Amino acid sequence: MTEQDISRYQDVVVATVSDIGLKLLAAIAFWVIGRWLIGIALGMIRRALERQKVDPTVLRYVGSVVSVTLNVFLVVGILGYFGVQTTTFAALVAGAGIAIGAAWAGLLANFAAGAFLIVLRPFKVGDFVTVAGITGTVTEIGLFATTLNTPDNVSTVVGNNKIFGDNIQNFAVNPFRRVDLKCQLSGAADHRAAIDLLREKIAALPNVLAEPAVDVDILEFNLVGPVLAVRPYCHNDHYWQVYFDTNRVLREALAEAGFPAPMPAQNVLVTQGG
Repeated sequence: MTEQDISRYQDVVVATVSDIGLKLLAAIAFWVIGRWLIGIALGMIRRALERQKVDPTVLRYVGSVVSVTLNVFLVVGILGYFGVQTTTFAALVAGAGIAIGAAWAGLLANFAAGAFLIVLRPFKVGDFVTVAGITGTVTEIGLFATTLNTPDNVSTVVGNNKIFGDNIQNFAVNPFRRVDLKCQLSGAADHRAAIDLLREKIAALPNVLAEPAVDVDILEFNLVGPVLAVRPYCHNDHYWQVYFDTNRVLREALAEAGFPAPMPAQNVLVTQGG
């Protein structure tokens, strides 16, 4: 190989590397600028929807859809810049869609369920709910999954299809919630006096509603004595405060009033042979 051939090959390699390098730099620039423009577009859409007082749940869902769509267009545009035929790319995507669709059936089901959650609105961002066995405050309803923050401060992501296919309890819809507790009385205790005392003490607790009034009555009996059902009502935001305060009243009020402690009793009959 002559020096002239080597020089020609070197020129070809340098030209090719330079061309690829320039295209890579241009692709990176397109990506950075494209992402910046997408961010601006999303901000404009968000502000426009906020001015229309659109619900935060719908706002986040629309933002997710628009973001995914614009990013797909950006990737297709960059591939077209590199010479990849977008029509061929679309055909490949469509052809692979059948196989991918079978593998992503659950993902697509989550997407469809997310759309139904937005349309039917069994809950919204900020609601305290129980869905798919998880209890917590809804922080985001996404394209494929919903995020909840549980009472022990754990962020939990649940698939939308699992939520939509299971029972949904929304504790934030109704204006108040009932706290269900039990109180064991001794068989020797005056249950009427205990009921009146507990109604008075629990009704005086902070955030316990006057209407509906506190329910205190005999629920059942066991070997120790009567068991009282104790049911104050409160707003959902005050549930645990009322729950713990009521438990404390059950312990302290009866003891201070001199009611006998509930103790298991057992009668032993002794017979002597004549």
